[in-house]
Amino acid sequence: MRSSRGLQLAFRLYKRNHHHHSVGIIGAPFSKGQPRDGVERGPDLIRAVGLVEKLKAQGCTVKDYGNLAFEEMANDEPIGRVKRPRAVGSANQRLAEAVQTVKQDGHTCVMLGGDHSLAIGSIHGHAAARNDLSVVWVDAHADINTPLTSPTGNIHGQPMSYLIRELHSKIPALPNFSWIKPCISAKDIVYIGLRDVDPGEHFILTHLGIKVFSMTEVDRLGIARVMEETCDYIFSKVKKPIHLSYDIDALDPTVSPATGTPVVGGLTYREGVYVTEHICQTGLLSAVDMVEVNPKRGKNEDEIQSTARAAVDLVLGCFGRLREGNHPADYRMAKP
Repeated sequence: MRSSRGLQLAFRLYKRNHHHHSVGIIGAPFSKGQPRDGVERGPDLIRAVGLVEKLKAQGCTVKDYGNLAFEEMANDEPIGRVKRPRAVGSANQRLAEAVQTVKQDGHTCVMLGGDHSLAIGSIHGHAAARNDLSVVWVDAHADINTPLTSPTGNIHGQPMSYLIRELHSKIPALPNFSWIKPCISAKDIVYIGLRDVDPGEHFILTHLGIKVFSMTEVDRLGIARVMEETCDYIFSKVKKPIHLSYDIDALDPTVSPATGTPVVGGLTYREGVYVTEHICQTGLLSAVDMVEVNPKRGKNEDEIQSTARAAVDLVLGCFGRLREGNHPADYRMAKP
C-alpha cells in the first residue's frame, strides 16, 4: 500500500527542514501507579547506559532537567478499587507543570518513567502547551480502564481514561484529580502492539472507534504497513503534534525482560525501533514517554542492561538515528 500524499508531503518537509533536534529530558522516578518496587529507578538507569551522551553524539541539543521530586502521601487509602489516588494525582500534577515548561522552552520533551500512570501528567502538560495532540500509544496493554472497569485498581492501567474527552462522564471524582481536564479525542489516538486487553478496555476501544493495531495486525500486515496506516490515519485530519507514549513492555520479553507486566509475543527489537524511526520522519513528534523500565524485575544484570539499552535505542530512533547510518551535514573527507 502506498503512503498517502499527506504522508509523503510531511516526509519531504521533514527532510527539507530538519537540522537537529532540541531535546528536554525529565526524569519521573515514580512507582505508585502499580504495586512493584523498582520502576522508580528507571530514569537513572536509562541515563546510566548513555542516553544523553548518545543523543548529543547524533547531533541533538540536550537539556536534562533532572528528576522530579514527588510528595509522599502518609495516608493514601483506596477510593473504591482505585489504589493510591492521592499520590498518583499529586505526582501527575507536578509532572504536567514540568512538561509544560519543557515545551514552552522550545524542546521536544522526553519523560523517563516511572510507571505508565505518569502519562496522565505528561500528556496533560503537553496538551496545555500545544492544545490538540495526536497520541500514538505503543504498549502490550491499552491502559484505558476507568476506575470502575479496572480489575486491579492500579492507575497505571487507567491513564488514558482520564484524558479522553468522550470518557469524562464515566470518571468518578478522586482526591488530587480535580485539576485534570480531558484533553484528547478518541479519533486522535492510535494504539500499536496490544496483546493483553481487559474486557472493559475492549468495549471502550470498540465503542469509541479508537484505531488499534494489535499484535495480530502487526503479524498480518507487517510493521511497515502498520506505520504507514498509522500516519495515514493521523494525517487524514488536521496535522497535530504527536505524543508518543512508549511502554517498554510493548517489546517482547526476550528483548526487554526487566519490566513489571511482561507479555509474551511482543514487538521484536527491529519492529520496536522501526516505530520510532517512522514517527521521527513525520517531523511532528513533540513529546515522548519512555516508561516501565524496572531493574528489580530483571533476573540478572544482562536482563537489566538489555532492557535499558532497548529503551535508549527507542529514544534515539525518535531523534533521527538511522540504522543505515548517518553523518553530519558538514562532514568532509580528509585529504592525504
